[in-house]
Amino acid sequence: MKKQFYLSFLGFLFCSSLIAQKVTFEEYKLNNGMHVILHQDNSAPVVITSVMYHVGAKDENPERTGFAHFFEHLLFEGTAHIKRGEWFKIVSSNGGTNNANTTQDRTYYYEVFPSNNLELGLWMESERLLHPVINQIGVDTQNEVVKEEKRLRVDNSPYGQWTGEVFKNLFNEHPYKWTTIGSLDHLDAATLEEFQAFNKKFYVPNNAVLVVAGDFEKNNAKKLIEDYFGSIPKGEPIERGKISEKPITQELKTTFEDPNIQIPAVFTVYRTPSMKTREARILDMISTVLSDGKSSRLYKKLVDEKKKALQIAAFNYSLEDYGAYIVLALPLGENTLDDLVKEMDEEIVKIQTELISEKELQKLRNKYENQFVNSNSSVEGIADSLASYYLLYGDVNLINTEIDIYNSITREEIRDIAQKYLNPNQRLVLDYLPKKDKE
Repeated sequence: MKKQFYLSFLGFLFCSSLIAQKVTFEEYKLNNGMHVILHQDNSAPVVITSVMYHVGAKDENPERTGFAHFFEHLLFEGTAHIKRGEWFKIVSSNGGTNNANTTQDRTYYYEVFPSNNLELGLWMESERLLHPVINQIGVDTQNEVVKEEKRLRVDNSPYGQWTGEVFKNLFNEHPYKWTTIGSLDHLDAATLEEFQAFNKKFYVPNNAVLVVAGDFEKNNAKKLIEDYFGSIPKGEPIERGKISEKPITQELKTTFEDPNIQIPAVFTVYRTPSMKTREARILDMISTVLSDGKSSRLYKKLVDEKKKALQIAAFNYSLEDYGAYIVLALPLGENTLDDLVKEMDEEIVKIQTELISEKELQKLRNKYENQFVNSNSSVEGIADSLASYYLLYGDVNLINTEIDIYNSITREEIRDIAQKYLNPNQRLVLDYLPKKDKE
């Protein structure tokens, strides 16, 4: 009896440890339109200063792709008050780290400092916004950096070109059809004035959200934010027209040859709705049923039992305007890509025609609860989430409530959304093949 009680008590403690603490925050706007979010957490002497700009690859001129990602590099070149090459030295010499990243929808910059360097972090981000030095030296330098990155991560990386091939075939009109890294020819052809115009249009306070998270005193932070950001001029409003894609009504088939691989792969890809929708979250759950872990349906069937696949995955690549639901597999031995597609389709049909069990649904909810807790377990993760939920979803409090959406999803919805979006006549099939040697 004592042992049983002890195990029950341990289970209670474990479940209690997974209960997420509510993330408290305050948000307001500066007069120039910059949105500010403060999250105070004095549990560790660390503070994050971050700015997310609503500019990504989809905002580019079709003849000048790659600009958004290029600026992720270019805006570390220096400012009127930070000499060229000094940015990273200033950060590291003050005990900090920093980085940036770009997607199709946004660009994100951040610094992590000891909490006594809050002012330094704010000053550096205000410098990036107000006084960037965009000159030919910086453009030429970063052009070479981006070229090397593309060679390393895309051109010479095994399976490195699959995203480009998928999206250019999945979208006809929407700017998601080109990659975030863009075209090097476009970057080579661009003038300095074009880079400066891109900065003037998108790097403005009313197109950004500033997040300060961690160990700081709120009144002091507000004063510093006003001092460093309040006087930055507001930019012109950015008009974004919605570009709609016609539905896919018959299966699209294409192939691509990659010189960096020996084992082929197959991608079945379905166009899906915006990540802001309930449907996108249901598709996330379908992905988990299909391929999350060794007990998932596709892994268990194709990798474990039938040993037809070397690797299998299903995931919803969700973005602000649309998404791409991707199921991929690498064959094992003599198994063909067509055979893998047949097997994958069979598992999707089961989800479309049979309700998942109550046990599977509870397992799904437990996994998403765990992911939710983990995503809010670090101040860096919280800062990123706060910025994203404001800029891309329009609801900062989703950092606390999105898990309620996942927990409310029913077995019937999982079946119905699979029926709605995951059909052969609505997809692209990409055979990703090793490049044949020329005779």
